[in-house]
Amino acid sequence: MRKLFFILLLLATTASGFAQYKPVSNEAAVKAQFAAAAQKINSIASDFTQVKTLSMLSEKVTSKGKFYFKKNSQVRMEYTTPYQYLMIINGSKVSIKDGQKTSKMSAGSSKMFQQANQLMMDCARGTVFDNPNFSVKLLENGNSYLADMTPVTKEMKTLFKSVKVLLQKSNFLVSQVQMVDNRGDNTTINYSGQQLNTNLPDALFTIR
Repeated sequence: MRKLFFILLLLATTASGFAQYKPVSNEAAVKAQFAAAAQKINSIASDFTQVKTLSMLSEKVTSKGKFYFKKNSQVRMEYTTPYQYLMIINGSKVSIKDGQKTSKMSAGSSKMFQQANQLMMDCARGTVFDNPNFSVKLLENGNSYLADMTPVTKEMKTLFKSVKVLLQKSNFLVSQVQMVDNRGDNTTINYSGQQLNTNLPDALFTIR
């Protein structure tokens, strides 16, 4: 469960500022543009900053690291500050390195784990509108689209109260993702310095 919870932490932001968004008038057109933009992306490399807010604590926990994505199903999430933690998704295989300890598992070993993994891949691939585990409302402001996702399946309802994915209008890249759980805890990940379609070696997506 610790590994599953950690994956869920990778999918989050705070909800501040979302009140200024309004419904998109032509959802079909935006989704088509989003899908077309995603087809042109073969890889993403970026920095990220994660802020975890716990309902039981007044302090926020901030960490930083590197994010890598490569079509079709490869993700590397590497925490570098203030601790070192590495998670790699390579197809159906998940590898985690925590300090000197390395563990490997199948994403299909648990239905709940599999769905959480699917949500993370959807955020990287630009297919958040197609996830059957959520009902999605599409909103916008001057610079961004907001996919406001509400869980509809039993498994996702036990994990999430809501998920919000923020997309840049200029290139449809994900700049923020939000998860709020049923306890009121939330985590914010902001992506920055995104580089597209660079050559990412396969070695990035393995733990030795």
